[in-house]
Amino acid sequence: MREAAVPDDLTLLWAPSLKSLRLISCQGILKFEKEILKFPLLEELEISLFTNIGGKNVFQQVGKACPELKHFRFNQYRFINVRDSKGFKDDDALGIASMHGLLSLQLFGNKLSNKGLMAVLDNCPHLESLDIRHCFNIIMDNKLRARFARIKMLRLPNDSTDDYQYPVCSPLGVLGMESCSDDYGDDYSDDYSDDYAYGWPDYIMDSDDYDDYCDPFRYLDGVYESELNAEDRMFLKGFRMLMKDSGDDDY
Repeated sequence: MREAAVPDDLTLLWAPSLKSLRLISCQGILKFEKEILKFPLLEELEISLFTNIGGKNVFQQVGKACPELKHFRFNQYRFINVRDSKGFKDDDALGIASMHGLLSLQLFGNKLSNKGLMAVLDNCPHLESLDIRHCFNIIMDNKLRARFARIKMLRLPNDSTDDYQYPVCSPLGVLGMESCSDDYGDDYSDDYSDDYAYGWPDYIMDSDDYDDYCDPFRYLDGVYESELNAEDRMFLKGFRMLMKDSGDDDY
């Protein structure tokens, strides 16, 4: 394929017609709820390995700005159980519930509870695929099992992560919380006390082959840009300019 130079202004014109957008470890993106307005035809959106995007207001904005959205992936680095955050654990889910046209949803390591999950199921009637692996605040009961009956492809919190697309970081508890068994019962403690000790697992931290997926800045140095084809590189350049111009507008 012959690589051709395209004016930056022309590259920016592609944004309104974009149907698929994957943002992975792009920690430099600011004011996401404002930027998403520029992609009204999105049908697929992935926001993975972020620490600065999320919450009810942000995802409600996505639901309004992208009425054609059918596939959404929002994956965390790991599940974090913070006892003091009980009032906020369903914040993401309540926003996602505004994405009424979803056919598939992946939430890896999210802190949502049964309440938040029910809100999603109630408001996303077309949902066919649901992946909530490592969402350990979900407690299976008869009500949830009944609602899951219509889901064609279902992955539950304890299901295997062998086919998960990113390295799996172990669940994390923070100081001040009680033992995991208090929330999840003795089975949780028995299953995870060894494999999911608090902090980074030894097989990740001590490995010479440690992959930097868990590094939030893995895409910011351009190392992976060389792997893109010419069209994708031109779009990436335009998207960076879009983010830069939006940042300049704030001053």
